Amino acid sequence: MGSYETEHPSENGSDLIAAAKHIVAALGTNKVLSKDEKAILVELRTLLNTMAAIVDVPETVEPSESVTDEASEIQLSLNTVSEKIMIRVSDESMIWDLGPEDTSDYLKAVEESRLLTEKLEDLCLDKDTEEVELLRKAHDVLQIAMERLEHEFEHIMVQNAQPFEPECLSFRSNEGDALVGSPISMDNDSIGESFHRDSVGKTLEDFILDLVHPDVIPDLKHIANLMFSSGYERECSQAYVNARRNALNRCLFILEVELLSIEDVLKMEWGSLDSQIKRWVWAIKKYVRVYLASEKRLSDDIFGDFSPVNSFCFIDASKGSVMQLLSFGDAVAVSSRQPEKLFRIIDMYEVLVEIHPDINSMYSNEAGDSVRSECYEVLRRLGDSVKATFLEFKNAIATNASTNPFTGGGVHHLTRYVMNYIRLLTDYKDTLNQILEDAEREESLSPSADSISSTDDWNQGESSPMASHFQSITSTLLRNLDEKSKLYKDPALQHFFLMNNIYYIAQKVKHSELRDIFGNEWIKRHNGKFQQQAMNYERATWSSILSLLKDDGLQNSGSNSNTKNVLKERLRSFYVAFEEVYKNQTGWLIKDPQLQEDLRISTSLKVIQAYRTFVGRHTNEISDKYIRYTADDLGNFILDLFSGSQKSLNNTHRK
Repeated sequence: MGSYETEHPSENGSDLIAAAKHIVAALGTNKVLSKDEKAILVELRTLLNTMAAIVDVPETVEPSESVTDEASEIQLSLNTVSEKIMIRVSDESMIWDLGPEDTSDYLKAVEESRLLTEKLEDLCLDKDTEEVELLRKAHDVLQIAMERLEHEFEHIMVQNAQPFEPECLSFRSNEGDALVGSPISMDNDSIGESFHRDSVGKTLEDFILDLVHPDVIPDLKHIANLMFSSGYERECSQAYVNARRNALNRCLFILEVELLSIEDVLKMEWGSLDSQIKRWVWAIKKYVRVYLASEKRLSDDIFGDFSPVNSFCFIDASKGSVMQLLSFGDAVAVSSRQPEKLFRIIDMYEVLVEIHPDINSMYSNEAGDSVRSECYEVLRRLGDSVKATFLEFKNAIATNASTNPFTGGGVHHLTRYVMNYIRLLTDYKDTLNQILEDAEREESLSPSADSISSTDDWNQGESSPMASHFQSITSTLLRNLDEKSKLYKDPALQHFFLMNNIYYIAQKVKHSELRDIFGNEWIKRHNGKFQQQAMNYERATWSSILSLLKDDGLQNSGSNSNTKNVLKERLRSFYVAFEEVYKNQTGWLIKDPQLQEDLRISTSLKVIQAYRTFVGRHTNEISDKYIRYTADDLGNFILDLFSGSQKSLNNTHRK
């Protein structure tokens, strides 16, 4: 590097020094500068920067006899171009901020520098002369120009980046349910009913955003073309990647996607993880379908003429952020298999299935292999997690043990949980069938291996993997309920409990999307099962009591007096037994109003008819003073049964 002679050197250096000292002294005493003074100082600063830059210009090689005429002309042109370039490079102001005229002048100078370098390269072929030294100087000038273009390119990208506003993007959704997921235990009365499917939407509107202001795209493309044609494609690409990688990371921040490790996910409580999953499902779709798609277009707009580099720029800029998103999905896929996670995992699986073609398209070349591969692996692991969690759900039903009978013999929490759980899973019918397609071949999930129903159950309703597994789950549930019924000491309450729960199961199937899956024959069969339990309950409760109102044995009672005593004793025993039933069974609960009414009516018909017949037949043998209740009284008392609030008939005897 050497000095550069100015075109009009100072004839007296002492004059310049004296003037400089005068300026310094004036600045020391003058605290406030006028507008004109500020302007002249700015002009002075520019001149000083220019002169400093000229000093750093690669040393000029003076023409010599050994240099050809053509090389001499190139050298003179190179000196001129070099001066123009160094004046701009030395200025701290960004060239593209100065205006189109300065920008155009600089680009012309750089282009001329590139052309001069190419001419020298052709001239220096198979030569070892002073032209080679001139070529080295030309390369130095061109490198300096390229370094500045690289900074300018990145500066334009950053300064003209458009804000990303995800709240302005809309999704079309065919789903109407807003859902929440919360940690639920098998003993929670609201079990299963607190899960609903998120209305995350199934189709994203076509949105391509201008991530960088459209007005500067021609300038960026011009710079890229100039740098690429000068052999500086790597530097230009890196400037793009640096700018856009930071922008993509900011996008994830705006979408509120946290950077979580697998350890973070595994330690996270379900409530927090549930929120993170919902945010992830919402964010990844917008990120891929909107932001990445827009990023791909931006890369195409700038580097469209350089296909291999174009793909590299997009992939290198976006790969890290995509991998970050996928790593969260992977962490959830390998986490524990609680049943409450199943809905969220399916949500994640579905959104990955939806964006998988987009990922494959945008990362289609060899450089994108790792992204495509990771997306596929996360999708596969999420599918495995769905199957494993589904199996764990059935195992949880089978192993759900109780040490105490369920109060009141009503619908058990487990029954509500299971039936509401599988009803909500029907929203994911297509996805579940896809995931479980090969599950029927696995022994651990084979419905025929653990079904307590007849084999005909598997031939009813919809024929699909999900239908088979749902019926297997209800069979497992019925077995568990049968075991729970044995905790009751009262046989009538055992049947009452089973009646309540089987009725709930059958009604949940009948009046929901489960009907098509289970089929009408299954519903009829289980209606018959709950009706059988109702009959068993009535027999266990009332058979021995109503036998007191029969005339069996009265013929052998002897005298009329003995007959009256037997009748009075039987009537007294009936009242005692009825009052005991009333006391107990008012505390038993039937929550379904239709079932409650049907069982009360059925009980009334049997009890009141038998009582009215007995009293009417023996009205002459039994005095009114022994009649505690009328038939209407009994009917009213029966209306109190199954309300879940225990009552007593003490002190209610009719006077």
